[in-house]
Amino acid sequence: MILIEQFEFPNPPTFPPELVDDCRREGDYRPMLFEWYKHVGLVCNQVASIQIESPAVRKISTVHYSILVGLLNRCSRLMMANMALSSSSNGYYGETTQIIDRCIAESAIKVQWLTAKGDEESFTRYLADGLKKDLIAKAEVMANIANRAGTQLQIETRILKSIDDCLQTSGLSEKQVSDAKKIPDLLSMMLYLKFPEGMYTAIQKMGSHSIHGTWTDLILHYLELDDQGAIHLRDHDVKTHHGQFVLIIYLVLRALKRFLLFMAADPSYFAEMITYFPEVQKKVHALDKEDYGKDFDRV
Repeated sequence: MILIEQFEFPNPPTFPPELVDDCRREGDYRPMLFEWYKHVGLVCNQVASIQIESPAVRKISTVHYSILVGLLNRCSRLMMANMALSSSSNGYYGETTQIIDRCIAESAIKVQWLTAKGDEESFTRYLADGLKKDLIAKAEVMANIANRAGTQLQIETRILKSIDDCLQTSGLSEKQVSDAKKIPDLLSMMLYLKFPEGMYTAIQKMGSHSIHGTWTDLILHYLELDDQGAIHLRDHDVKTHHGQFVLIIYLVLRALKRFLLFMAADPSYFAEMITYFPEVQKKVHALDKEDYGKDFDRV
């Protein structure tokens, strides 16, 4: 963890002219977008590491702060997982990075929603969303123990302790968890945050193909048609789409900005950091525009 006074952005990526020429000639800017993706992942980790004790941070519940930095750390760690997959395979595992992207997107949106709402109830609803499932598991374990006249298995002891530990660290009682309102779905969060039209479809609806293994996902990533229309297993040749890099960068930068504004004792403390994010977004957007080529020209 770091104090805000010690904060420094990691150096942004620079690209040799030969790489830029190669990307332009191939019409494929993924090597450059990957470096920006890596940079934003590092920035996310740095921002999540700012200590709550920093003078620039306003008074905030330790649990609430932990939720936000935990979600940001989750984004950063999952981005690193995608980097490791791509780096070790010459850009392949695109079918797998899409699954991880969906998780990153949801965490980044939850950071934005929680900081935009900023109230006790919203954080409680977030905590209770997971803990309610834990309490269901706890009730099932307790029922099994009761059926054995109180005899408890070691695995049940571990499960119950894990659930109780999670509940204790949340600061909520079992009644508070049970009484909490259901957390809004992702569409409701994104509507509240005024995301551009169509973003929910792109992130959640289309992203669900990779999560659930739908027919669309099989056809896109795991099966292929030959010239005679016969279906065969597809080889391991799916690369990460450049749009995946761009989308996650966009969502994480939005989350970082809202996080800093939410926790600032004085917004001027973070003004220089916050202005950095649109600079990164602008450079990524320029590459994205080049990578799309004529995709958005009228037919």
